[in-house]
Amino acid sequence: MENFAYSNPVKILFGKSMINRIGKEASSFGKKALLVYGKSSIKSNGVYDQIVKSLQKASIEFEEHPGVKPNPIISHAREGVKKARETGCDLIIAAGGGSVIDEAKAIAAGIHYQGDLWDFFIGKAKINSALPLITVLTIPATGSEMNSGFVVTNEETKQKYSAGSFYSFPKVSILDPETGYSLPKEQTAYGASDAVAHLLEGYLTTCDEDSEITDNYVFAVFKTIISSCERIFKDPKDYNARASMMWAATLALNGQQALGYKNISFPNHAIEHSLSALYDMPHGLGLAIIIPAYMKHNISKISKRLAKLGGNVFKVSKDTETIKAYENWLRKDLNLKTKLSENSIPREDFSKIADNADGLIKLWGMGISKKETESILEKAF
Repeated sequence: MENFAYSNPVKILFGKSMINRIGKEASSFGKKALLVYGKSSIKSNGVYDQIVKSLQKASIEFEEHPGVKPNPIISHAREGVKKARETGCDLIIAAGGGSVIDEAKAIAAGIHYQGDLWDFFIGKAKINSALPLITVLTIPATGSEMNSGFVVTNEETKQKYSAGSFYSFPKVSILDPETGYSLPKEQTAYGASDAVAHLLEGYLTTCDEDSEITDNYVFAVFKTIISSCERIFKDPKDYNARASMMWAATLALNGQQALGYKNISFPNHAIEHSLSALYDMPHGLGLAIIIPAYMKHNISKISKRLAKLGGNVFKVSKDTETIKAYENWLRKDLNLKTKLSENSIPREDFSKIADNADGLIKLWGMGISKKETESILEKAF
């Protein structure tokens, strides 16, 4: 087990009616908020009204920045920065899933930076300050509510890149499982796939095979996501199942999921970001396509890790059985199409996808060749 330093400054408010506390929390950080959200879901499920009522009660003014896309785009984030500056906002509130939170982080980071917002994503500039951010999570998936990273797509260059800084941690994140009652099954499935992917990236890429506590953490969170989804699909208003799923997705990428691991990386995310950037594919779906193929491509290197995962999560003993069980869960339980061919991605595009992914692979310092990426894509076809 490797040495590590860990710090997470996010205050979590978890449970029923916690959204009603947002006004009081906001008053500790500012007087005027930019309220960032997606389309109409937070208005139809009552979250918007709860937020507005609480902000008004605390005398917090706010400007709205709706329209965040499932794969947030840099042009919309730039508009958010401009709006926040022009209206004098000193606080950002994000209400939605990881996409909304990610764009809100980008806006918060861009307020005091005089250059182009995309500079943060290509390593041209560092984030040295950010407006305070409060999040209200409605879709458990990315873990963005309790980490400092964020991902945005440049729709002009077709690049989906990430950025982050200690300044990008939310100050407060509110997690009310009841917000998930109206969540479509498809969204729950994408979120589950995404959360599990965060667990698997570190688990499968580490060269350390003696971090028992972290391995068991991965297994426990993975199994919780599986059982929670099973219950949610039977009863979408099962509060405890929604609660377990919401907290499990947060724990899957709050920094604890890889503590003690050595030399981890995110190769599946690097390749999937290319799919999202080029085809606007849902992130969780893209990961469900890439990870089984990655497992097959690297089976000789990660055979022991796969067998251990299978034994603890799926009650199987062999590496190949683990891959099969994982694919079955994605396809049968989550009802996801885990092949590129099923999602209208042609073989002829593999070179283009690999070229696109190569930029991020190099930026992240991962030793994956374009030939290797194409081989993974072939196994995903």
